[in-house]
Amino acid sequence: MHIDSNGLLSGARYIPSPNCDARPDNCEANLIVIHNISLPPDAFGGPGVIELFTNRLDPSAHPYYATIQGLRVSAHFFIRRDGELIQFVPCTQRAWHAGASSWRGRERCNDFSIGIELEGSDTTSFTEAQYAWLLRMIPALKAAYPIIGITGHADIAPGRKTDPGPYFNWARLSAVLP
Repeated sequence: MHIDSNGLLSGARYIPSPNCDARPDNCEANLIVIHNISLPPDAFGGPGVIELFTNRLDPSAHPYYATIQGLRVSAHFFIRRDGELIQFVPCTQRAWHAGASSWRGRERCNDFSIGIELEGSDTTSFTEAQYAWLLRMIPALKAAYPIIGITGHADIAPGRKTDPGPYFNWARLSAVLP
């Protein structure tokens, strides 16, 4: 597994998201941010996340969708519960996943991070397939970029975000943490 010169990960299905832009000059990714997401909330396997990240979410398809209508977000990667890996934004680009955030005193984490969304919620354990992908992806990301940290969305946006949540097992990543 490797990242090519365009920032695409081998083994991932690429579905381009328009919700990205260039990283600031001389700003390279050195942080990985782990998230959880499910659309509708606590429902897995449907098209909602892909539709959200590609601006095709129908606000009438579910009552929750009306509350996020017009939201423009993305992540670099999305790992489904069954192990499907989708890449939405090349790692060379800035994905819009962290929002207002700070890590080690540095603001705007989107500028210097790679966002990985796990299909899940704060109320559900993650799957073996999802951890298997993380254990393969993180070394590839570290080989391509000067990664110095891996953190959760809650850690860079405390009080605003809670993901990846209490069921994410950080110890499972101990072999690949910086």
